[in-house]
Amino acid sequence: MNRKPPSTGSVTLEDVARVAGVSRATVSRVINGNTTVDPAMRELVERAVAETDYVPNRAARSLVTRRTDSIALVVSEAEQRAVADPFLGRMFTDPFFGRVVTGVMEVIRPRGVQLVLMLVDDAPSRANLVSYLRQGHVDGVVLICGHVADPLPRMLAEARVPAVLSGRPGRPTPISFVEADQRAGAALAVEHLVSVGRRRIATVTGPMDMPASQERLTGFREALAAHGLTEAGLVEGDFTQAGGAAAMRRLLSESPDFDAVFVASDLMALGALPVLGREGRRVPQDVALVGFDDSSAALACDPPLTTVRQPLEEMASRMAQLLLQQIGEPAEALQSAVFHPTLMVRESA
Repeated sequence: MNRKPPSTGSVTLEDVARVAGVSRATVSRVINGNTTVDPAMRELVERAVAETDYVPNRAARSLVTRRTDSIALVVSEAEQRAVADPFLGRMFTDPFFGRVVTGVMEVIRPRGVQLVLMLVDDAPSRANLVSYLRQGHVDGVVLICGHVADPLPRMLAEARVPAVLSGRPGRPTPISFVEADQRAGAALAVEHLVSVGRRRIATVTGPMDMPASQERLTGFREALAAHGLTEAGLVEGDFTQAGGAAAMRRLLSESPDFDAVFVASDLMALGALPVLGREGRRVPQDVALVGFDDSSAALACDPPLTTVRQPLEEMASRMAQLLLQQIGEPAEALQSAVFHPTLMVRESA
């Protein structure tokens, strides 16, 4: 690398290229967030940018590229929810969303791309969102949308907005997505519970209009069947702490003869644990408990929760990478990525 950055005047792409010892085109690709640049070349350019104090002219570049250097993280929620607490409040208290933001930021921050948070939960807000996106206010969307009936993935596809979905779409839709193998995760939970001697295994599911919940239940039942077992009880939850408490109260009332419970989210397990304690059910002596996610809620449980880890930060980073690829190469084919869960064994099972 040429270690003599320019000493006078505005720093140009050519100056950065000369210091890095690469072509102007390579510098442009790095600065524009192209993810196909060789990592070694990218490092040379990033060091040269730092040495020369190069500052991109965002306004001028946007006129040429028609890009805003910003993406939206859109969270789409169902219009009718089982819980009354505000959507925005749950957004900032559920560990899931913080982990997604962390993973996205790891990818876009070094590239100078800004993140815009957008929440939609009804038909007017969805229509406003699509109008906003069509006007080019952001370059693309990372979409968190878990309900089968939600029309937003289809609306984005029809609007030809670059987008990557968190989780497999509930209905056939031409959209890129990143997911964890939900069935395999639920099977890990069952295999562990069976290995520690549990045979009367119940479950608290997530909302059954969500593909992830459906897949976890299918994996749970398939793993039980492989051991000649059937579920000892089933109650639908809503992926909230309060919902987990309510579901456990109902499970104890309707199907009390269980020695283990697979709870389909850590946050619900956090709500379920005190209910078991008040009913005199010791964890794990009387009831073994396994959650799903490996979020901060798992460590907040007492005892600490055995749980299925889905690598949300890594998944979110992959969503951001796929989105930047779409933005940089609009003609590229749609892509998907599937991550494999692991079991984190702690004291609850």
